[in-house]
Amino acid sequence: MIFDSLEVSYGDMWGPHRGTTHPDPMSRAVAARRHAAGKDYAVLLSARERPLALVEYWPRRMWRVYLFDDRSWRMQMIDLKPHGTGMLLAHRNTRWQFSDEQSHAFSRWDVQETTTVSTDGQVEVRSESAGSRGASTEPPHARTSDPSTVPVRRFAAPVESFLFPLPEFGDWQVFAPLLAQQGHEPATTVVLRDVSVDDGAGPLRATGIEELFRPGACDTPDGPAVVEPVDAGLLRITSGQLVVSDPGWIGKTPRTVAVPPGEFPVTLSVLRTTRGAYVAAAGVTLLDVTPHEWEMALRPDEDLGLLSEGRFYGVGVDTGTVAFMDTTRTVIEDELDEGLFLPLDSHFSVELPGTEFEPNLIAFRAGQGDGAYPVWIGRTEDGRVGRVVVDFQLHSAGGGE
Repeated sequence: MIFDSLEVSYGDMWGPHRGTTHPDPMSRAVAARRHAAGKDYAVLLSARERPLALVEYWPRRMWRVYLFDDRSWRMQMIDLKPHGTGMLLAHRNTRWQFSDEQSHAFSRWDVQETTTVSTDGQVEVRSESAGSRGASTEPPHARTSDPSTVPVRRFAAPVESFLFPLPEFGDWQVFAPLLAQQGHEPATTVVLRDVSVDDGAGPLRATGIEELFRPGACDTPDGPAVVEPVDAGLLRITSGQLVVSDPGWIGKTPRTVAVPPGEFPVTLSVLRTTRGAYVAAAGVTLLDVTPHEWEMALRPDEDLGLLSEGRFYGVGVDTGTVAFMDTTRTVIEDELDEGLFLPLDSHFSVELPGTEFEPNLIAFRAGQGDGAYPVWIGRTEDGRVGRVVVDFQLHSAGGGE
């Protein structure tokens, strides 16, 4: 394919996604802010609505480029890192061969060829095959051949042959020469055309948080359900800092909210469906008044301006469990299974008590399991914290993802 223009769109990093459009698109403005802040994002370069390259910007000015062939199959991955002043070195270039469409869909390559280049121009080419077992069942980066039998070629080459200008945001013509490696020939002049989405409604907004705890029938993506508020006990705060965290990862990535010391009721919103009962949300009530406004609980290094439409910063969950606790509260890891995780198999929540004057911990099941979930702070008109809620997004209170 010969092309003289490229369609440019932006989105979050793709991860294992193997489609031909962004799974999570973002506006050009958000991508530009993420670039300036050194945060990751992805750029899709297409021609005639066919993807040619996916460019990922990584922290520390690293770049990764995936190249697509004429079938829109992702066939090549090139990693680039800073080299000297204002340049990038294509230090690793991986190509795959697939026997059919199904093999490509499941990353079962027949041949993987990886070229690595050192900063002084020493080149190594390593070719691996799936072997007599047929197509590989491992990811593209996994090795399936015995290292001692993998054919390797080594030679020296001018390092300049592997250098590219370090792009400023929007200078995506820099990557156009790479497209020739999959048979896409750029014209002398390549025009970029922005087809990015607009800013839309911005980051996820807190809507209907109070309805999460209102008893009665409601609609969910899985059909009708019933909300049942459940009392989970009193949370004791002594330091003035309430923490929302996975109890298995205390101190790693908590959401912390400044609140007055005291004892405050914890309420669960249990959602009963035809498939089972789940904790849809959990809240700590600090003031018995309806919040005037809601805001997302943020850490100091987080900026709402870097989020695309419907996205959020949230509490990370890796044990299927979330807990409210005081920032001074600690747990003994060896006691978590018996004292917390096993009881949660048969209960919606469990309390790990402290001594008479020390803070306790109240843990509860995290919706339908691991992931990331928004934490909302409800404030009164004069700015005081009246409520803290974690929403597991099982029905339509907040929407988004």
